[in-house]
Amino acid sequence: MMKNLVYSSLLLSVILGSCNSNDNTDNNNNSGNTVEAGTPRLQYTVVNAFPHDTESFTQGLTIHNGQMYESTGSPGEGIKNNGSWIGPVDLATGKAEHKAKLAPEHFGEGSTILNNKAYYITWQTKAGFVYDLPDFKLVKQFTYNHDGWGLTNDGTNLIMSDGSNKLYFYSPDSLKMLNIVSVSDYNGPVANINELEYINGFVYANQWETPYILKIDPNSGKVVGQLDLSNLTNEIRNTAPEADVLNGIAFDSANGKIYITGKKWPKVYEIKIQ
Repeated sequence: MMKNLVYSSLLLSVILGSCNSNDNTDNNNNSGNTVEAGTPRLQYTVVNAFPHDTESFTQGLTIHNGQMYESTGSPGEGIKNNGSWIGPVDLATGKAEHKAKLAPEHFGEGSTILNNKAYYITWQTKAGFVYDLPDFKLVKQFTYNHDGWGLTNDGTNLIMSDGSNKLYFYSPDSLKMLNIVSVSDYNGPVANINELEYINGFVYANQWETPYILKIDPNSGKVVGQLDLSNLTNEIRNTAPEADVLNGIAFDSANGKIYITGKKWPKVYEIKIQ
């Protein structure tokens, strides 16, 4: 994202949050966006690592019928000859086949697949696109009245974020808004909700410009867990200076595997949340 926001948090939250961390996380975070200490810190292990195209400014990551799909955005400087696109990615090689590209005026954002249709949203042009699979033929375009950041689905409805603390629920058929849920932790509203993935009844969300993934109850909006991926973001930062923020969560419901990556990261990690 190209947004400029100022972050702050209470010193007490940082201290207590650090005490509540585990061996799989790096406590020397450079961000103050620590979830309030009452939120459980989730533990995880890295199972595997796969190559990722470092020209992909990742905005959405999803798995459908065993195939990984990715959507990207085109920031101000652009991406070499690629622009904003959505399409399948070979997990073993990191190679992407661009099935659909957006016009230059659109900055691509999150995506999801439901009922064999791919949904792809944009940042500030408030335009969404619906494609038939597998050929990515455009079948519909729709609009919404807020920014578009992340997108997922719960098997029935589309769930969208806009960088605030709101989750917007849309009908995949009428594409009309059905509900808005506000995300909060013990300390109040939790903003910068970005890329989304629905996993076993919960929404998992990247919190923009932090190393955190939040586990959110979609009914109440409460943050019920926090995954701190500081060690992976630091590893990427040290080995790939051009890499940007953590962004991208994919869940393979067929085997329970979870994958994460970031914008222009050289790797996709398979992780297991304990």
